[in-house]
Formats: sequence, structure tokens, C-alpha cells
Amino acid sequence: MSTQSISAANLVGKLLPKVTGVKRVYLWAANLNCIGMGMLRFGLVIVLLWIGGLKFASYEADSIVPLVANSPLVSFLYHHRAPEYRKYMNKEGEAIRGHQQWHESNGTYPVSYGLGAIVIILGLLIAFHPLFPQVAAVGSFLLIGMSCVTLSFLFTTPEAWVPALDDAHHGFPYLSGVGRLIIKDCIMLGAAIVTMADSARAYLNLARNHTR
Repeated sequence: MSTQSISAANLVGKLLPKVTGVKRVYLWAANLNCIGMGMLRFGLVIVLLWIGGLKFASYEADSIVPLVANSPLVSFLYHHRAPEYRKYMNKEGEAIRGHQQWHESNGTYPVSYGLGAIVIILGLLIAFHPLFPQVAAVGSFLLIGMSCVTLSFLFTTPEAWVPALDDAHHGFPYLSGVGRLIIKDCIMLGAAIVTMADSARAYLNLARNHTR
């Protein structure tokens, strides 16, 4: 049993010394730390590999254009400036040749391919945790940076908020579908921090054992 699990169990024992049934539930929950960490890391790897792979599909490449084009951090990657892209956006599953030609001239697809490769590499780095936790820690650290950039899109992308059409609910704090996807990276950021700390701890423990 890990030190964290023992500490949690001791705390529960002090707080609930007389409630045996409830105490058992908390003791059970306190011992799920290792399972939870494994599932968290596995989930990160699956999401990164899957989403990274989708970046090689044209519909996914088209969908990130508003995010990249409006960002002062990465808009230089495209050849055309915002909001020109709005006239050439394809719906998912749609293939309008004129729109695709614009995206080709914009550099939409090479940028998406490059991003996809980066995301896949991050997923693979994190997957190395059982063999090389130091490598996984680097992957999680880089994912922290990527998540911060993604979350910044919430403040730079007009499409992240419900537009002012006929509904009274628009603008802040009413997130659009795009905005709701972006804000979920708060979870990705937290998961990256937790897995980085866990991988770094595992590496330090290995290094300590090797020096004995």
C-alpha cells in the first residue's frame, strides 16, 4: 500500500472511528489511487493518439482553423489572416472543392498534420511510463504547455462564444460548441500535471534504488 493510501486511511480512521460501514467505503476509495492513476494515464494516451490521428483528416484540419487563425501565438502558421476563413469553412462531412483549395493555399492541412504528429508523439512519450518514467514526465510536461496554449484560444476565438443572433443568451459566459470543447482542456491540464508528478516520482525512486 502506498504512503498516500495509508495516510488517507489513517485520516478516515480518525474522522470516522465509530461509523464502521462508512469507514469501509472510504478505506476502499482511498486504496483506488493506483488504479485511478493508471486509468488517468491510459485515458490521456488514448485521447492523444486518437485526436492526433484525426488531425490528418481534412474535416478535423478545417475545424481548427478559427482557433489557430485568431491566436496571436500561432496565427503566423497560416498564410491568410482572420476572419477570411469564415467564407471557406466546411461542415463536417462536407467537401466543397473551392473551400478545400482555399485551405490548401492557407496551409491548413500541413499545419494540422504537424500538430497531429506532435500530439501523437506526446501520447507515445506518456505511454513510456512503465519502462522510462523520466520520458513520460517530459511528455506530460510538454502536454501542460500544449493545454495552456489550447485554453488561450478561449480568449482569442470569437467562435468560442454563442453569437448575438436572436437568442438572449450570447457572449460570455455562454460557451458555444467550440468553447465547450476548449474548456475541457482544463481537465487535460490537470491530468498532465498529475501524471508528470507521478512519473517524476517514479523516476526518482528508481534512481534512488540504483544508487544503493
